Order: sequence, then structure tokens, then C-alpha cells
Amino acid sequence: IERIPKEYIRPEEERPSIGDIFAEEKMDGGPQVPTVDLKGINSEDLEVREKCREELRKAAVDWGVMHLVNHGIPEELTGRVKAAGEGFFGQPIEEKEKYANDQAAGNVQGYGSKLANNASGQLEWEDYFFHCVFPEDKTDLSIWPKTPSDYIDATREYAKHLRALTTTVLAVLSQGLGLEEGRLEKEVGGMEELLLQMKINYYPKCPQPELALGVEAHTDVSALTFILHNMVPGLQLFYEGKWVTAKCVPNSIIMHVGDTVEILSNGKYKSILHRGVVNREKVRVSWAVFCEPPKEKIILQPLPETVSEADPPRFPPRTFAQHIKHKLFRLTDQEGADTPKPDE
Repeated sequence: IERIPKEYIRPEEERPSIGDIFAEEKMDGGPQVPTVDLKGINSEDLEVREKCREELRKAAVDWGVMHLVNHGIPEELTGRVKAAGEGFFGQPIEEKEKYANDQAAGNVQGYGSKLANNASGQLEWEDYFFHCVFPEDKTDLSIWPKTPSDYIDATREYAKHLRALTTTVLAVLSQGLGLEEGRLEKEVGGMEELLLQMKINYYPKCPQPELALGVEAHTDVSALTFILHNMVPGLQLFYEGKWVTAKCVPNSIIMHVGDTVEILSNGKYKSILHRGVVNREKVRVSWAVFCEPPKEKIILQPLPETVSEADPPRFPPRTFAQHIKHKLFRLTDQEGADTPKPDE
């Protein structure tokens, strides 16, 4: 096709901010998403360890998003995860549709092209595959792709590595709030209840990328989000009033602080507004894993230690399910576009 269907065309006031993602990724001026080297995060050398942890905390306070390098997940494994996901999307549509989700029946897991209502009513230029990947007793392997044959093994192993990384990151962020290391992890459900949900986003080439978005502006509702991608640029962050394009950093995992940790920290850590931009030259694929607290069991609110007379609670108490609903059905002042999808 040469023109995109009207359902995908963004509102006129939004379009001036959508530029050429390749040109923008090459630009060196202006603010850049921080890169945090985790090599020393558990070093026996106290100075090395604290320097690394402070960099992570600072990025979480200033940006709420960062490139993590030396994250401990083998490159061979992330390569297998990418090959498996790309292999699934490379199949004929009839094969993919065998895994189609059924939103009307309340089943969002599986293959689809529209995860939920969005703020603007426009469609987004993407297909996706969505499913729970951890804990294993909460996963449903019957809906995981059987082709490529390595999909299940690679994805399960990757999820275990990410779960360990989650514990490490939450420990550092806990310390940054003056709390014991295990506190934030406990507050988001611990090993038993914190869900890791994977959404593979497949953004086809778009004949009119200046008119569409892959994913519209939103903040993640998760505690943390980890993103792998196929080194095609597309992620933009709304930082200090402008859209900043994230560079493609080899062998990195992008990590977002989500709303859940922002709320628990009473806004000390940021959940940044971001979106996905598309292009006409290259397919972009990203593997986002959302670390989510249980929907009803925990009340999300600023932890008592983060609140004072000078810094009263900035967020009302809500369950995770109530927080999602609140965001879905209420436009905010961020360009009218800050309404996320569940599990985004």
C-alpha cells in the first residue's frame, strides 16, 4: 500500500512532533537516555559497587529509563529470544492467527493487533504477541508459539534471567529510598506474585510514517519494564518538554521505571511518558517484559517512609487493577495521549 488507512492517522496537532527516526537517532546534541553499566553492581569492592548503584538510582530519578549494559544475560540467549520472536512473525498470517487472542472473551494473551482502547481512538501501526512468562506456574504454554521450535525454551530461560535482574534492580532502588534491600520487591508481590508479561511488538514498514505511531504516548503501569529490540530505532521519551529519541546501544536492555514504583516511591523515581515511532525502510521488533504486581492483593500507595510534611503523598491508594482502570478511562493533560493499555 502507498497510503495508510485513515484509522491509523494521528490527530493533526500531534503530527508535527513525528519526524524521521533514523535522522533523529543519529543526532548527538541535546539530552541522551543514560547508559548504566551493571558490571560492578555486586562487586566486592564497596566503592565500585556503590558507584554503579548510584548511577542506576540517578538514572531512575532523572529519567526513569536507561540502557543497561553488562546486565548478565548472555548475548547468545538474547539472540535466541530475538530469532524465535522474529521467526514467529515471519510466518504466514494463517499460522499466526492460530494463536489469535479473544478480547471479547477477556483473553488478551496471544496474537493480535490492538491490545485495548487507546486515548485517541486511532489504531497503532503494530502487531503483537502477548503472554505471561513468569512465574512458571502462572504461564499457559498451550498458547505459546510451537514454531520456531526454540521459542518456548529460549523465552522461559530469558524470563528466569530477567526475574533475577528484577530482584537486583529493585534492591538498589529500595536502598535509594533508605529502605532495606528486599522492601520494594515485597511491596510488588515478591517471587510468588510479581508477574512477568511479555509483549513482542512487531512494527511493519509504514508508507507514511510521519502520520502514524507504532505505540502512542503512555507511561507503563508496571513496576519495571525491560525491552530488547532488533537495533532499529523507534523509542522516544518525553523529557523536559521534548521528544528525545533513544539511541540503539548494542547488547543493552532498555529498562523503564513503571507507575507502580513511581507510586511506591512517592514520585522520587520517574515513570516517563514514551511512544514508538515507525519508519518506511525497516521492520522494527521489540520484546517488552512488564513486571506487574498482582491486580487486587496489594494496595499501591506511597510507602510511609517516602512521605513527610514537606512531601505529602502524591498518589491516592489504589489496587493495581484500579490504577489501570483509572488510566484507561481518564485522559490526562499530557497532550491527551497519556492513556496506556493494560500491561503496557
